[in-house]
Amino acid sequence: MPFHRLTPAMRDLLQRIRRANRTPMHLMDAADARRHYDASAEILDLPRAPLARVEDLHVPVAPGVARAARLYAASTETGLPVLLYLHGGGFTVGSLETHDSLCRQIALHSGAAVVALDYRLAPEHRFPTAVDDAWAGLQWLAGPGAAALGLDGTRLAVGGDSAGGTLAAVVAILARDAGLKLALQALITPGTTAHADTASHAVYAEGFLLEKAGIDWFFDQYIDRAQRSDWRFAPLEADDLEGVAPAWIGLAECDPLVDEGVAYGDRLRLAGVAVDLEIWRGVTHDFIKMGRAIPEARRAQQALGAALRQAFAGG
Repeated sequence: MPFHRLTPAMRDLLQRIRRANRTPMHLMDAADARRHYDASAEILDLPRAPLARVEDLHVPVAPGVARAARLYAASTETGLPVLLYLHGGGFTVGSLETHDSLCRQIALHSGAAVVALDYRLAPEHRFPTAVDDAWAGLQWLAGPGAAALGLDGTRLAVGGDSAGGTLAAVVAILARDAGLKLALQALITPGTTAHADTASHAVYAEGFLLEKAGIDWFFDQYIDRAQRSDWRFAPLEADDLEGVAPAWIGLAECDPLVDEGVAYGDRLRLAGVAVDLEIWRGVTHDFIKMGRAIPEARRAQQALGAALRQAFAGG
């Protein structure tokens, strides 16, 4: 096992997690897994930074359906650009609370407003509900939503981590197809393949935080096997990526998903899309939410903020 690739801080953290001997999520039902994740998700995050604006709201995503969302901004200035943020959690766990600290850091470093959307989760709401909610959230911001919040709906980006990164990549394709211009798609350790069959899935299958058993469990909660070649689940399966938004892709070296993140960056470049891709060495999946313990998390947050700032300024 390539544990020697881990930074000392990452190795120490994984050892502490193993010693805690908590029940893995794939041995729980979805409700228990959510409670477990909600209780533990921000333990390693930076303290929640105070911001000038933190507002709870609701976003319409389907007829008669509105989902909770949260606006973050470091300024009360009107006309700020907006990032729609989609949290990770295998389409099954995660919430506004689990990613609150991260969204605050993105707002701080980017100077933009961040709107985090609490999209519907599996297994109660299976594929493609999360996609539909995410796309509806972006359309709402581009329509009446941003203006109602005093923000600039003509300067939009979409981003997310892990499963949220998958959703962000998919929404960027849908935006291209609808003629909705995005300044950036920010993809943090995204999943992009249909069958979790790249080399990194084998190399990092066990012992590196996100494990094969967990990935299989998340996928089983969310989507039927026969549907997994649908590009709305696996954006690498999309026929054409020409004209999608420029991409910022942040990956972790010791992550089962690293190869598919690189492959997606390569596909985007081949389609003529501008890509800024960085691999943080010696860290695992979800590292960007470990700012208390992992210095790479803080650097990745700053890099993402800088990329958004540049994109919203016009490149």
